[in-house]
Amino acid sequence: MARLYTPETRPDDGAGNGAGAGDNGGAGGPEGPGGAGGAGGARPRPRWRDRAGRWRRGWVVAGLAIALALLMTLHSRIPNTIGNLGSLLQTFLPWLGLAVPVLALCAALRRSVTALVALLVPTLVWLNLFGGLVLDKSGDGGALMVVSHNVDAGNADPAGTARRLAESGADLIALQELPQDELATYEEALAATHPYHDVQGTVGLWSRFPLSDTRPVDIGMGWTRAMRTTVDTAALGDVAVYVAHLPSVRVQFRAGFTAGQRDDAADMLGRAIAAEPLDRTLLLGDLNGTMNDGALAPLTSQLRSTQGAAGAGFGFSWPAGFPLARIDQILVRDLEPVSSWTLPSTGSDHLPVAARLDP
Repeated sequence: MARLYTPETRPDDGAGNGAGAGDNGGAGGPEGPGGAGGAGGARPRPRWRDRAGRWRRGWVVAGLAIALALLMTLHSRIPNTIGNLGSLLQTFLPWLGLAVPVLALCAALRRSVTALVALLVPTLVWLNLFGGLVLDKSGDGGALMVVSHNVDAGNADPAGTARRLAESGADLIALQELPQDELATYEEALAATHPYHDVQGTVGLWSRFPLSDTRPVDIGMGWTRAMRTTVDTAALGDVAVYVAHLPSVRVQFRAGFTAGQRDDAADMLGRAIAAEPLDRTLLLGDLNGTMNDGALAPLTSQLRSTQGAAGAGFGFSWPAGFPLARIDQILVRDLEPVSSWTLPSTGSDHLPVAARLDP
């Protein structure tokens, strides 16, 4: 028969062997579930000197690093069939590099050598894609200086914008998004420094040198947003100059990255430039896309970017307050870029882009 004990009659020597809270046994003991050695105790913090653990930890971070590397490597394979995701990714592709230090911090917190080694892959991929842009490749001199600027139809100070452009020292100034009611303002401000100019629709070119064979270029918009002219330069001879403002793109919740009209316009402009009889050709404009955007291949496959060839840094031009992407371009054929850069803000939502060229 079992014996019944009360707290007053319970034997003292039973506390250490029963289910109670003895010195060695129960939940309160050092080896029990509540002690440091029990199954319910706090997990030890990962340490670098744990030679085996530092290779076994961090597989999630390592997997994310490899996925990031694949995304950057295969960006051109991402289709535009769903919301133009490919173009959206390529527009902001350089910014994916910011994920590397974030993942490196996670790897350090996990004390994971495996994750840190895996992070070498996206780091090398990013450097392969953009390392050349970070370096300063600009040189001295240049026989021809050109500037391209989307002046913004809603610009509150068009006279100030025109004055800053005139003071830039450029030989050619290409403007996009010219409002018709402010056209006289730009003409007046640029007349003294650039006596030759022509405007087609909402784009125009101001020049120190004579213009000829000027005509609009159809890019399928229904109104004129591109033009072509021949500039009789003093140092380079005749140069075919195209000024273009491709259709805008938008990020919409239901439609994604709406770039279809821009892509069609780029294709039409690319065909016009391919048929250009003059070898020395220059394209200045707001293309609403970066050089990484595969949808602009009709242009980028036959023209060089001055920023990529002779710039210092990415040369981001939009938005002016905090530039995130270079969508304003200076592209050349049979001309040698010497330097390429962005000019200070003028009151537009874009920064002007500039370049110096040699034959």
